[in-house]
Amino acid sequence: MAATVEIYTWSTCPFCIRAKALLKKKGVDFTEYVIDGDEAAREQMTERSNGPRSLPQIFINDQHIGGCDDIYALDRQGKLDPLLV
Repeated sequence: MAATVEIYTWSTCPFCIRAKALLKKKGVDFTEYVIDGDEAAREQMTERSNGPRSLPQIFINDQHIGGCDDIYALDRQGKLDPLLV
């Protein structure tokens, strides 16, 4: 069974686009929440991530992973693929 991946984004955010590109390259299905200008959705994301308001915010199996730099760092360290299975 594949991991459940969720990502909060803004449609024009370059970091969001980069993070989604990595997930797509890995063939990962993910749920995207585009929260452009939706302050209520951003508050919900902030509560889920325990603080960060920057985008993207990525969750794998309901565990907060962080943002774009964080997911790329996990990939470089060989720690991302095990989370995605």
